[in-house]
Amino acid sequence: MKVILAQPRGFCAGVVRAIEIVERALERYGAPVYVRHEIVHNRHVVQSLEAKGARFVESLSEVPAGAVTIFSAHGVSRAVEVDAERRGLSVLDAVCPLVAKVHHEGQRYLDQGRVVILIGHAGHPEIEGTMGQLRGEVHLIQSKEDVETLDIPLDAPVAYITQTTLSVDDTRATIEAVKRRFKDVIGPETRDICYATQNRQTAVRELATMVDVILVVGAKNSSNSNRLREIGEESGVPSYLVADGGELEDGWFEGKTTVGLTAGASAPEVLVDDVVAALARFGPIEVSALSGMEEKVYFRLPRELVDA
Repeated sequence: MKVILAQPRGFCAGVVRAIEIVERALERYGAPVYVRHEIVHNRHVVQSLEAKGARFVESLSEVPAGAVTIFSAHGVSRAVEVDAERRGLSVLDAVCPLVAKVHHEGQRYLDQGRVVILIGHAGHPEIEGTMGQLRGEVHLIQSKEDVETLDIPLDAPVAYITQTTLSVDDTRATIEAVKRRFKDVIGPETRDICYATQNRQTAVRELATMVDVILVVGAKNSSNSNRLREIGEESGVPSYLVADGGELEDGWFEGKTTVGLTAGASAPEVLVDDVVAALARFGPIEVSALSGMEEKVYFRLPRELVDA
């Protein structure tokens, strides 16, 4: 069996930064440090940080007064920020800079007097954080079909922003539907979708032309990982999202000679290695990698941790 690895795959700069913030905070302040929500959507990463002394919570009420607290890469609402200040928590914000950019962009549109349409997945932490950051009229839609249900005057000045981990093609179709319905529309096209999400989606499309089945390493609650699996399916290739090598099923590979393997932006390479090892249990494998884009993006750490 041939196994072809997508390039790029796995960790993006925002995820690397978020994990490093937790690790450096533990080094500087000692355990425990508290993290609101999973720092990134990957249980392996969370468990590794828990072993080092991180404590993950869903509510700040679980954090002792004055404790070092880290906000996840997905961002938080202003209400959470105010609650942290009220409780006297020492906060480090690990929000991805590209998510923070969407917050600033959306508020700028609102300050211009525009109604903001936010394209994204209801209930996702990034969307909850973005909606909670924006002061003004914001409408959430999930697909192009939702555009017709928007209760906004057709001549109102409108702007749109998007979640950073969406499907580029689906988002482009939704943006076009917004432009068709409203007369005065501005927005960033698909530039809000982060570079890493777009690069991984491009690599999966290339992979789909070469393989019989695609495996995406990532968590079930990882938006960008789910989009990779969907793109594989849309390209006509059976595609499966797996947390690690233990989730492979024999039936997926019957009659298949070439397997494509990629990983979402919050999945570490050690889990890709685990899947490769699991594939080797089916018989001899030959592993190669695409010659895709090499990412060189780096996001700076908070000032408090630079010397940690």
